[in-house]
Amino acid sequence: MKISKKDLRRNLADLSLVVLGSVIMGIGYSLFLIPHHFVPGGVSGIAMIVNYFSRLPLGMLIMVLNIPVFILGVKIMGRKYALRSLLGMVFSSLFIDFFQEILGLKAATDNAILAAIYGGFMLGVGLGLVFRGRASTGGSDILGQILNRWTGMSVGIAIMLIDFFIISASGVAFKQLEAPLYGYIVLFISSNVIDMILEGWNYTKMVLITSTKNDEIQDFILNTLDRGGTALRSRGLYLNREGETILTVIHRKQLPELRRFVKETDPNAFVIINDT
Repeated sequence: MKISKKDLRRNLADLSLVVLGSVIMGIGYSLFLIPHHFVPGGVSGIAMIVNYFSRLPLGMLIMVLNIPVFILGVKIMGRKYALRSLLGMVFSSLFIDFFQEILGLKAATDNAILAAIYGGFMLGVGLGLVFRGRASTGGSDILGQILNRWTGMSVGIAIMLIDFFIISASGVAFKQLEAPLYGYIVLFISSNVIDMILEGWNYTKMVLITSTKNDEIQDFILNTLDRGGTALRSRGLYLNREGETILTVIHRKQLPELRRFVKETDPNAFVIINDT
């Protein structure tokens, strides 16, 4: 089967994102997470607990522990999903061992809070790039999909429960009550950074305005803010009155200006603001 140039470029771009993300993850583990024994959850978290007692290479442990997960993933989620996860897992595991075992990178800081913040940030950036490359690193995301199929539990809740249990177990394994607390910080930061990488910064706001002074507000949006919008036909449930609701998307810096104008023009206007 012949592969088009477009598909080839896309696959190469995806592969580049996976490799770059794996490099960033490997550095983050070596400089911040491994030296301080911060468990981020998932199969890598279990591998870090085993690594603490056995001193076996962390990347190798991640690959070994992922084998049964991938077997389940192939049977339940399909071969294509598992193969993409295998790609991300192999690269991330190799780079973790490369920076930790071969280059021997040492801890970048002795400050635990800084290590948790920067470790979570680099882990989130790395995972986000891997996901942007349409791959995965195995572990809790596959287990979350499996639990969703078996129990009907949402994937997000399933992953959160798995990570919470593994991070909590690190406190028992390391006999340090602070270990899981730092692990939760790492998980929180990495999760939000992943969302930022996948969805981008929230530079714009969607605004819905219900008012009796629609003409003035529309003129302000079009001519002063230099933005467009849509007038949606609506009916108030309480008064059963027909009208229009204005929908517009503006830069977040313009939001105070729009709110001030609406409040001055119609103090009784109803305004809803969302990130978009």
